[in-house]
Amino acid sequence: MNKKEEIKEYLSILKLNTVKDTLGDILIKAEKNDTSYQNILHEILEIEVKAKQKRAQKRRFRQSKLNPDKELKDFNFKFQKSITEKEINQLLDFEWLEQAFNLIFLGPPGVGKTHLANGIGIKAVNHGYKVKFFGLEKLIKILKTHEVVKKSRLELKRIKKCDLLIIDEIGYLPISKEEANKFFKLISELYEQTSIIITSNKGFSEWTEILGEQEITTAILDRIMHYSEIFNLKGNSYRLECRENILKNKKKIAEA
Repeated sequence: MNKKEEIKEYLSILKLNTVKDTLGDILIKAEKNDTSYQNILHEILEIEVKAKQKRAQKRRFRQSKLNPDKELKDFNFKFQKSITEKEINQLLDFEWLEQAFNLIFLGPPGVGKTHLANGIGIKAVNHGYKVKFFGLEKLIKILKTHEVVKKSRLELKRIKKCDLLIIDEIGYLPISKEEANKFFKLISELYEQTSIIITSNKGFSEWTEILGEQEITTAILDRIMHYSEIFNLKGNSYRLECRENILKNKKKIAEA
């Protein structure tokens, strides 16, 4: 076995597979450019570190449950005028996340709440943060089954270790007293430790209808709103507007 093959074997043992796969190109480039040993070592380490970071980013995104099709670059700020692109861009330094602050997006269905929350989540993942995205119904299911279902237990552990939890669609379905208590327990555990983004089609005065009891609703809101930025989105449903445009286009085609 020659030295090059030995080096590849050592790289395999050390699990430096990216460098192993590109070793030939690295050596040819180094010889051609008469590169110093220090620069060769720097390039080798840089290649492997970048590959490791890319793999970690893919793993974080896969575990986040975020929708890859709802990025901020695709959000229509011209249609949704109750929030500006500047306001959202100011959040992307993630200083609020470092301080465990929360973001709350309120408004009727179809105004872009989920898209904004998801888009911010994608940016957070790309910045190295651990993010989890769940609809309230799915989150409640995890809280109810984590003691008996392994998958739910693992998900709950990840939720408690994440930097940002996104809870989508609070307000579409009411939850029971038992479920509200479990939800309160989770919010209490995350309080001042993990940032939360919430989307809801209900104003805070209507949350009692969802959570069942005034006392527990107040306790949950107290923790969520203590450190938070609230965005009230208004206007018509973007989905319905698109649907209307499709119908108009079909009519034009039929009349042509």
